[in-house]
Amino acid sequence: MPTYHRATWVDAPLDEVWDFHSRVAGLTELTPAVANLEVGTVTGPDGETDPEILEEGARIEMSLRPFDVGPRQSWTSVITEREADLDNGRAYFRDVMEDGPFPEWEHTHRFFENEAGETLVDDRVVYRLPGGPLGKVAEPFGGLGFEPMFYHRHRTTKAHFE
Repeated sequence: MPTYHRATWVDAPLDEVWDFHSRVAGLTELTPAVANLEVGTVTGPDGETDPEILEEGARIEMSLRPFDVGPRQSWTSVITEREADLDNGRAYFRDVMEDGPFPEWEHTHRFFENEAGETLVDDRVVYRLPGGPLGKVAEPFGGLGFEPMFYHRHRTTKAHFE
């Protein structure tokens, strides 16, 4: 399956960058305004509504309407893995699209701190485009559509901390 990847160094300590990305507020700040994101229900792994931290098992139901064109697209993500080893300068979480516009979507967010106290924010998305055979033909170019969104996410992360 095709993979999209982007990594950026942020001049901020891992614990702060990790905390920011572990909350729904981080998701909303990092999503470009043109996506018109609306977060609906957020449920923690224990069934708690609106958990402070998105732990493994958390479910986020949201919708998007890019550029205010067409109907809203629902999207449900589930945090399937989450591990932080902040003492050793690394952390990651993975969310999988349970329901939404892509037949397959797995987004791994990795974070690494260097000796200077900077954090590498590393996003990797493994996906399959919709559209059956036509989607299969377009898959090698699909990542190009993700570039503006992830450029915005990384630029916004840097601006938030720097």
